[in-house]
Amino acid sequence: MGIIGQYETQQLEIEEFRRMLLSCAGMRRGKEGDEFRDPAQHATAEEKMVCVTSGVSFLGIAIVNRLLLRGYSVRLIVTNEEDREKLREMEMSGEMRGTNNNNISAVMGDLSDVQSLSEAFDGCRGVFHTAGFIDPAGLAGYSKWMAEIEVKATENVMEACARTSSVRSCVLTSSLLACIWRDKSRSDLSTLVNHDCWSDEPFCIEKKLWYALGKLRAEKAAWRIAEHEEFKLVTLCPGLITGPEFSHRNSTPTFAYLKGAREMYGDGLLATVDANRLAEAHVCVFEAMNKTASGRYICFDQVIQREEELLKLAGETGMQTDVLLGGNASSDSFSFRFKLSNTKLCRLMSRTLQCRDDC
Repeated sequence: MGIIGQYETQQLEIEEFRRMLLSCAGMRRGKEGDEFRDPAQHATAEEKMVCVTSGVSFLGIAIVNRLLLRGYSVRLIVTNEEDREKLREMEMSGEMRGTNNNNISAVMGDLSDVQSLSEAFDGCRGVFHTAGFIDPAGLAGYSKWMAEIEVKATENVMEACARTSSVRSCVLTSSLLACIWRDKSRSDLSTLVNHDCWSDEPFCIEKKLWYALGKLRAEKAAWRIAEHEEFKLVTLCPGLITGPEFSHRNSTPTFAYLKGAREMYGDGLLATVDANRLAEAHVCVFEAMNKTASGRYICFDQVIQREEELLKLAGETGMQTDVLLGGNASSDSFSFRFKLSNTKLCRLMSRTLQCRDDC
């Protein structure tokens, strides 16, 4: 996958998954040895069972970890023997020892087969579709062909959710790129970029922004199916997902996201979000879907606006600054025209956290 060897990537993901599983062992006790208070203790067994697609991906692991800490039982969908082998290695090495194995399970699922997905979702209350795809060749990055695969997989997940009686809602991981790529010559273009904004499909095609196109088409397809089936859906549109070793463990999406980074930086739209923060947002909107959560949410921690911030990002990704900026690394030559807003998500998470404090 990318320029890093498959073995090294696998070992990094196994280590992260090991830490996740070991964190479950301490779930029942607090710092002083007191019993841990399950935040979902009043929920039924069905309400606490959820499914995560691409559960062994960089973001998937963070979401699974957050769900386990919140008291959910999690079913992971693995789509190939490589993912299955990661789980086998942890079992054989004893790394799962001491954890509550009833809280986490794995099933094989085919993202190209609606029936396979429906069987995998059966018994789950909700589905988190992280849409984690990599180039099977490991070299070409995110291609137009991969965009088509992503759209079809998302359609299949939504169809399976709609036909599975136990599933009540779905949280889809989209991308900030589905919101920001627009023709700046438009006279009606607002300088505020929020959850109501959509990228222009013709613009993405013209610029060959295939990752943005895949996320855009996949999210729109999900909304069409959700509206037709009258099914509950929320989507999160995150900036570039970061975290420890993110460029190695999430190499294809990272480099695909950064195509067009020069223009994003110049427009004030090159934003990042830590994987754990994004995972918390996923669980937050899922838990609020029966109350206030609906529609789309933009999620980011930081907007890259200064040269030192760009240099840090370049160092973390292993890319040269002149590659990110097409030879011009100074922000002085740009006029920042747009302003990103994640107010909708911040308000929801603030209300949720306050509610938990009051309970």
